[in-house]
Order: sequence, then structure tokens, then C-alpha cells
Amino acid sequence: MDTLDQKLTSTFDGKVVRKDLLHRIKKGTNVPTFVLEFLLARFCASDDDSEIQAGLEAVLDTLNDNYVRPNEANSAQSKVATKGKHRFIDKVHVNYVEKDRRHWAALENFDSRKVAISEKYYRDHDRLLQGGLWAEVTLAFNEIEDDDYAFYIEDLRPIQMSRFDFARYCEGREQFTRDEWLDVVLRSVGLEPSKLSPRVKLHFIARLAPLIEPNYNFIELGPRGTGKSYFFSEFSPYSTLISGGQATKATLFYNNQRHKIGLVGYWDTVAFDEVGGIKVKDQDTIQIMKDFMANGRFSRGVEVIADASMAFVGNLDLSVEQVVNSEVHDLFQPLPKEFDLAVQDRFACYLPGWEMPKNSSEFLTSNYGFITDYLAEAFHYQLKQTNRYEEVSKRIKLGRAVEGRDEKGIKKTVCAFLKILHPNGAPSDQEFAEYVAYAVEGRRRVKEQMNKRKTDDEYARINLSYIDASGNDVVVYCPESRNAPATQEPTRKSIHAGSGDEAPTALAPSDQPVVSAVRVEQPGLVEPSGRGAELQEQHYTIHYGDTGYSYESIALPYLQGAKIVEIEDPYIRANHQIHNFVRFCEAVIKSPTVRAIKLTTSYDQDTDLKDVAERLEELKQSLLEMDIALEIKINENLHDREIRLDNGWVIKIGRGLDFFQKPDSWFGIGANDLTLRRCLETKVDIFKAKA
Repeated sequence: MDTLDQKLTSTFDGKVVRKDLLHRIKKGTNVPTFVLEFLLARFCASDDDSEIQAGLEAVLDTLNDNYVRPNEANSAQSKVATKGKHRFIDKVHVNYVEKDRRHWAALENFDSRKVAISEKYYRDHDRLLQGGLWAEVTLAFNEIEDDDYAFYIEDLRPIQMSRFDFARYCEGREQFTRDEWLDVVLRSVGLEPSKLSPRVKLHFIARLAPLIEPNYNFIELGPRGTGKSYFFSEFSPYSTLISGGQATKATLFYNNQRHKIGLVGYWDTVAFDEVGGIKVKDQDTIQIMKDFMANGRFSRGVEVIADASMAFVGNLDLSVEQVVNSEVHDLFQPLPKEFDLAVQDRFACYLPGWEMPKNSSEFLTSNYGFITDYLAEAFHYQLKQTNRYEEVSKRIKLGRAVEGRDEKGIKKTVCAFLKILHPNGAPSDQEFAEYVAYAVEGRRRVKEQMNKRKTDDEYARINLSYIDASGNDVVVYCPESRNAPATQEPTRKSIHAGSGDEAPTALAPSDQPVVSAVRVEQPGLVEPSGRGAELQEQHYTIHYGDTGYSYESIALPYLQGAKIVEIEDPYIRANHQIHNFVRFCEAVIKSPTVRAIKLTTSYDQDTDLKDVAERLEELKQSLLEMDIALEIKINENLHDREIRLDNGWVIKIGRGLDFFQKPDSWFGIGANDLTLRRCLETKVDIFKAKA
């Protein structure tokens, strides 16, 4: 132990762990960090090498015997039923079920949603009712067949902290200088501060800002392999990481069908990994995101207020030096096109990811740091319970170039630094000035990129500054762009078509090869986008053996503005017919306005109603997550097949949805891509319904 280790272990006894042991065991196990630290604190609380080695083996044995992996749920349930009871490590949620008028526990990896639990557990441990708690839990098998549950919790011992004493945390902080506490925080996230420069130390602290300051909008773009996503996936159980994919308003903000708030209502931080790969289904999502990023509230039929911060991390593949000296490139280049200037203006801080060191064992600490869960609890408490904004506003003095959103972003960044490094009081003037300078730089980086994109001088006031203790107006620059005229004084070019000026391209021709897209025309079908062209009635025949058709190519152009899609088809009963209906729904939901799908079908006496009902219920639940309601009606006298849209269009396919031939092999071409599958002969009529 060095001096800092000795002070930390004596001040926060039982709240610290040797981080090198975590690194050694983490590489071979896919287990949450705080679970490993809990076991290390139990089995490796020694300085003797032989005892530590024996403790590491005990940790691995415990994981093999007690940790439930998601793909081992069936085996775990069988073990309890066979042995009568068994101890597991799993995340436990407790939910009050109104219909049953009682509480039920749900175990994530054990995969059971109806486990009986005694009141004393969720009364003593609040977090069981508020997002769940990792715990050692002894599950027992219920032998009474008349009861409507198979398992009950016999004993529960929290792994994560169930209560947090902020006063005790602040009292301990008083024993450390600012620089010592900064090193403690860095060691707690696994880094050795002696290997880092003072500036890089502040970068790592800034990465933690979205975890401790509410409604804080943060972006970091940089090279791969610098640990951008780790802080949001592993460090805090109150943070969630969305890895690419589609961002929908139902998932992120509010699901109108379920009347349920989205991720922003359940997490302190919602982080987007690989931000360049985000696909936005409709513009409503971006508009709601803008409202939420601005003031932490939005309206989707109901007024919603939430504290979640938003963090965006991604890769920057271009040379930073070339970007800042380019007239057409900027450091927001990886963002999706939907992230316009209004979204960018809401970022409080742009962290220069290109200055961060690559992940390497040389930067990992072998000293003591806080148990991850303890520090995460301290951050969560401060995000929810403390507000330093007024304190910062009274003390900070900003220059004339600082405008409304600049001021808010700078102050919130300073607030985050105070919460992380000074939870118990105020920093010195020198320390405060250091945080202000960093916050101003982080906001200036945002404004410089917007100024390059804007064709007028709306964001031209980029020389952000602050007034120091001596009364001097200190202008802060970004190191990468300070001597880059293309960034400091960008050429104003019109980006509007027909202006007479050549529009700047996203990438210069020399930087990226030109790729031409090949479009295959289908006879008789309108352009799928339908944008700018008036849709026409159509009547054509799909001949036996034809290819190139799909539900999307036939129906999607006519879904513009449609909210309700009604399908009448008597043959949605066999396995392949249900698959066809699922594929039809997948095509329909690509239209952003659709809110409900209504199916009317029929069954015969040979239909396995239970099996069909289960499959359609799975589809219904899946659509609800997309904020689309599925309604199913049975009509035994149904014979016609047609699709009616509430925008007036009717699509009649003679064979209904079942007009594809069964593929020769489910491993051959056409098995999954319907446009490559051969069709049966059928007529298609698309027309406007008579009023």
C-alpha cells in the first residue's frame, strides 16, 4: 500500500477493493463489475499472495456454482426443483401486481417473473422496488401444487448497496486534498493517475459528468479502443447503453400504447454507443429529443419530466488536424443527418476523444479504489438530491460572447466537477477557475463546429471567455483548432440547392470512392418513396414464378399519412401464414405514421387455437414496444381478402398475404428476402375507396 491506499482503507473501511484483482479476474468472466468486487471483498481481503490466490480460486468456484448466466435459466430452475433449494447470484426486482393484490419477485437471469417473496426484504431494501438489486438469493421449490407459484425466496443478501449514507461519504472526503481525491476517483474506475497528465485526468472526470448531473448532454467522438462506452455500461447500475440500432420515441420517451414512460424515466444516464449508426424512425423522435435535452421535459399526450442525462459516444475516423483545417469537414461529421444544429446546440460539452489514451494494461492501477457500486451510489444520490447550480451561478463570471445555451452548458459542467471532486464543500479560487476553463473549452468545441456548418453568423461568437479572480477576461481556445483559420474564420458557403454556390460535400471525392446504387424497376409499381409524385390507382397481375415483389414494395408507397391498417385475410393460421403476417407487419411499421394494425381472420376445426394465439400474442407484445397496437378479431364467415388504410386506399391481393411459393430449401436464396422468392399467380388491385 502507498500513502493514499492507507488513508483510503482506514477512512472508508469495507468500501474499497484492490483493483488489480478485479482486472485479473474480469478478463475471463462476463460478470458485472460490482458482483466481482463483492466476491473479491469476501475472499481476497488479505495482503498475503497465497491467500489472495486461494481467494481468486474461491471467487471462480462461487461464480461457476452460483452465478446464473442468461442461457442457463432452465438448468438453474431444474436444479432448484431437484435439490429443493439453491443459492444464486442474480438481479432481483420486486413488483406490485394489482390483479393479484400482492408483491412478486422477478429474477433476471433465472428467468422467473413470479417468485414469492417476504415483505421484510423489500421493506428493508428500497432498491428492490426501484429498478432491482443484485443479491445472493436462496431460492426454494414450492411443493404445494395448489399454489400458483413454483419458487419462493428463502433468504436474500444484497450485493449492491441497499442504502447510502451521504453524510458519511462527505465526512470521509474531508480527510483528502483535492488532488488526492481526484486520484481516488480515477483509481476507482481502474486507472493509475500517476500515468496520466493533469489534462487527461480532467477528461476522465468529464466522462463521469452525465452520471452525476441531471439533464446533462454530453458528446465524445474519437478513435476506437479508448474506453468511451465502459463508463456507461460497467461503472454505474443507473446507466444504460444503447448500442446502435433504431431509436424510437416509444423506447426512449413514452409508449402511448402501454401508457409507460421510456428509458429516460428509469435511468440516470441514457448513453448511445456508435452514435453514427443510430437510425431515427421518424422526425417526432428528434423533436421530442430536442425538447427533453433542452429542459428535461416533453409531452406525448401526457406531460413527462425526467432527470436522465444523455451521452453520445462514437468513432471519429478522419484526421482531427485535417478536419479543423478543412472548409467542408467538421468534428460532428459522424453524427446522423437527423442530428441537426438544434440538437448539436444542446450539447453542454464535447470531450476530445482523440486526446484519450488507448486501452492498455500500463494505465491500469494495482492500488485500492472504491467499490464501484459505492461510488455509483454516491453519484446517483447527488444527481437526485443535490443541486449546485445556484452556487456556481453566484461565483462564476463569464465573458460577453457567452450566450444562453453556452452559459447553461458551462455551468452544468462546472456543477458536475464540484459534485465529483467537492461533494462536501467549495473549491479554492484556483481549482474553480480550472473547472470553468475546462467547461468553457468543452462548450466552445461545440460552437465552433456549428459555426462551420451555418451559412450565416448565428454561431459566430465562438471566443467564449470567463473573468478570473483578478478581473481579467480570459478567452479559452480548443488546442486542436486554435491555429486553424478554417475553424476560427470559416468561409460562408450556401448549402441550399439552387443558390448558385457549390454545396460542400460531406467527404471530398479524394477521401472516399464513389459508390453508385443500382435500382431494379418493377413493372406497374410506383416509386416506393412516393415523395413528390402523386400516387395512382394500379391493377396488375403477378405471374407464376415472378420475383421482385414484397409486401413493402406493394403497400409501403400507399401508407403515407395512414395511422390504421386493417387486414382481412381468412388464412392466418398455419405456421408459414403467421410468418407472412409478421413480415407484413415489419413492412408496415416502416411507415412512421402507423399506430394500429387490425387483423380480421378465421379458423377451422383443425386449427391449433392455443398455438396460434400464443404466436400472435408474441407479435402483439413486440409491436407494443414499437408503440403500435395490434387488434385481432375472428369472423368465421370471412372469405374476402383486402387491406384497408385509413387514408382512403384499398389494396386487394387475390391470394391475400399468402402469394409466395414455399422455397425449395430454407437455406436457399429467397428463404428470407421475399423479393428473391418466386410468387404464385395473383391479381393486385390498388384503388381509392369510394366516400
